[in-house]
Amino acid sequence: MTTKTSTELTAATVVSGLAALAHETRLALFRALVRKGDSGESAGELARLLEVPPQTLSFHLKEMARAGLLTSRREGRHIYYAVDFEHVRQLGEYLTESCCADEDSARSQ
Repeated sequence: MTTKTSTELTAATVVSGLAALAHETRLALFRALVRKGDSGESAGELARLLEVPPQTLSFHLKEMARAGLLTSRREGRHIYYAVDFEHVRQLGEYLTESCCADEDSARSQ
């Protein structure tokens, strides 16, 4: 399996990732999952921790997964979600490289 490097991310991918975080519940969810690390957390426990109804949480998890921010795995009856740290790193690099590239070209003029 190949992963995209930060230079291969499209603007649409970056916008999708940032838009997925531009919601109070999703940002709280992201922060909680970052603290859980690679092992992640079950959807049920996330709903309990964040005091969010399961249906609402499911919607937000799907939005974040669709944007590439989360991975999921099934263990028995439970689904565990975790941050895709590599994808998040690439988003950060894309933003940094884009900003720096524009700054470097402006300085050389």
